[in-house]
Amino acid sequence: MADRTPPLGVEELHALVAGGEIDTVVLAFPDMQGRLQGKRFAARFFLDEVLHHGTEGCNYLLAVDADMNTVDGYAMSSWDRGYGDFAMHPDPSTLRRVPWNEGTAMVLADLAWNDGSPVVAAPRQILRRQLRRLAGHGHTAQVGTELEFIVFRDTYEQAWDANYRGLTPANQYNIDYSVLGTGRIEPLLRRIRNEMAGAGLTVESAKGECNPGQHEIAFRYDEALVTCDQHAIYKTGAKEIAAQEGMSLTFMAKYNEREGNSCHIHLSLADDSGTNAMAGSPDDPGGMSPLMRHFLAGQLAALRDFSLLYAPNINSYKRFQPGSFAPTAVAWGYDNRTCALRVVGHGRSLRFENRLPGGDVNPHLAVAGMVAAGLYGVEQRLELPEPCPGNAYTAGFEHVPTTLREAAELWENSTIAKAAFGDEVVAHYLNMARVELDAFDAAVTDWELRRSFERM
Repeated sequence: MADRTPPLGVEELHALVAGGEIDTVVLAFPDMQGRLQGKRFAARFFLDEVLHHGTEGCNYLLAVDADMNTVDGYAMSSWDRGYGDFAMHPDPSTLRRVPWNEGTAMVLADLAWNDGSPVVAAPRQILRRQLRRLAGHGHTAQVGTELEFIVFRDTYEQAWDANYRGLTPANQYNIDYSVLGTGRIEPLLRRIRNEMAGAGLTVESAKGECNPGQHEIAFRYDEALVTCDQHAIYKTGAKEIAAQEGMSLTFMAKYNEREGNSCHIHLSLADDSGTNAMAGSPDDPGGMSPLMRHFLAGQLAALRDFSLLYAPNINSYKRFQPGSFAPTAVAWGYDNRTCALRVVGHGRSLRFENRLPGGDVNPHLAVAGMVAAGLYGVEQRLELPEPCPGNAYTAGFEHVPTTLREAAELWENSTIAKAAFGDEVVAHYLNMARVELDAFDAAVTDWELRRSFERM
């Protein structure tokens, strides 16, 4: 990857700390769910000790469920192994201000064991490994994520107390592309846009979406790891800003029976000169280079096997409904939103969009899956089938998995996944799925109560 100027340099941080402008530094890493976990340090201590030597964190942070409960089945962390620590090493290229928290900077960490070896199941390391493989082919991945969320006028505490039912959405009707609709909560959206810019993210736009209270803020395409890191920071920051405004927002894939929260991921490849390697000559079919055709064919070949990376939760699979703008077909098409894979742009902007992920996706894992799938297509020289020209929902294509259980079984038995990620990573994220399935299978839901309390 090319060198890049970090949003905040180390020398600048020294000056800001000396001048009293920064007094706190957050050191964090994305966990399995894509959430930021870490510590807040006194800024002076961070510069004197942590910046160069790192710190420690309990290794159960990559071996718990969504509620932070310790669970069985993880090789890296257990009661039998004593729940020890791993090392958190700051990545200075990610250093940035956090404008929504006064006097605060943030830096992301890479995880390592005490002998210095990387924690291979950590999401950042999983993505780094695939990007190194891609670099071996002479390419880098450029990525953009389009992340939707639903805003409520209730605080997070009020939402908790109400069991997340009966909340008041920030808009009462479909405001897709409505300037009036976004204007109704512009104070919140403006804070998120401006303060993300202050954290080093390049904001492009904000727009309303279909579900009441649903919105999307888009950021500029960037190198794959940069985009994924920024995505994780944005999700945490947007929630913190909403809380400060007395509101709440959710990125869950399917909050209700209406439109879900998607996270469409756009990807293109650049060669050593920075040229879009997916763009072909005018004589190439669809303007796509042979590289892009193989890479896209790999996406199709691995889509079902890698669905666990794109749709990691029970709730994720509720999005995949016909006619919902969430895909159900393992198909690709030119600017066709009924397909799982949509080819858009032309020339230097040519890219494809993976429409499978929802707002709950871990971007590091999803992009790692897209790169690995593409490399499978390139290395096997897979041929791209004909595009879907019409409605993929009704065209008889193979179906994406409909449940987490199906996705987990595909992942467990995938030779493509084992070759790309290794047995340790496959086993680790298979256990994550099993933990969620066991918890869901043991739960008594509101649906069951309404269905059975009186009438059964």
